[in-house]
Amino acid sequence: RRILEGNPNVRHVSEKTIQYTPEFKLKAVKAYREGKTPYEIFLEAGLDPKIIGTDLPAGSLKRWRKTVDALGEDALLTERRGRGSTGRPTSGSQSAEDRLKKAEARIKYLEAELDLVKKLEAAERRMRK
Repeated sequence: RRILEGNPNVRHVSEKTIQYTPEFKLKAVKAYREGKTPYEIFLEAGLDPKIIGTDLPAGSLKRWRKTVDALGEDALLTERRGRGSTGRPTSGSQSAEDRLKKAEARIKYLEAELDLVKKLEAAERRMRK
């Protein structure tokens, strides 16, 4: 743990997780796209996969690439979790039309669920007879 905390590419280390610096994440994604393997990228950054886990580099890079593809490079440079996160939009910020659509979808779901319960009860009654 101390070895990892001393690495400039690591922001924080806990018992279960390792937080990497945004700059490292971005460099790692770029290096991967240039043809380097996740194992090589982490090894060159002083992060021995034998210490952090051999599956971790590939999984982390896959997640970071997905984020960059979906939200752009800036998404890795800003923290999107915790207090600073905007999270899901609250129901108060939805328009009346959106709330109505959501309510109609919920009603449709509940009606289908009720139909299923009724069919199961009928089947149960038939089996008892």
